[in-house]
Amino acid sequence: MKSKKILLAKPGLDGHDVGVKVLAHALKENGFEVVYTGLRKSIEDIVDRAKKEKPDIIGLSILSGTHQVLCERMNDVMRENKLKTHWVVGGNIPAQDVELLEKTGAKKAFPTGTKIETVVEYIKSL
Repeated sequence: MKSKKILLAKPGLDGHDVGVKVLAHALKENGFEVVYTGLRKSIEDIVDRAKKEKPDIIGLSILSGTHQVLCERMNDVMRENKLKTHWVVGGNIPAQDVELLEKTGAKKAFPTGTKIETVVEYIKSL
């Protein structure tokens, strides 16, 4: 059976990627193929990479506080490119913003303090 592929990305100017690297390692340990785009990618870069890589899911890691703007842009660029891949977002996200981000287009938003195991189990369930 082919493993699920996840594309992990750090949109915007955020330069902190320890958390997303820990998540990448946990996903690999759970049988996922992980592609990490690196730091400071535009939403357009991320969507272009997704079109090439054809992941089963896209994960955005945002610590900069710009999650609402970046998620709105993600939804718009995904729609413009007719890309139907599910995407999730996590990072420095206040609990009160979760519902808004999910209404914006994220399949799931993981607020500050979410355990890595919770994210891995959710992604496995998709």
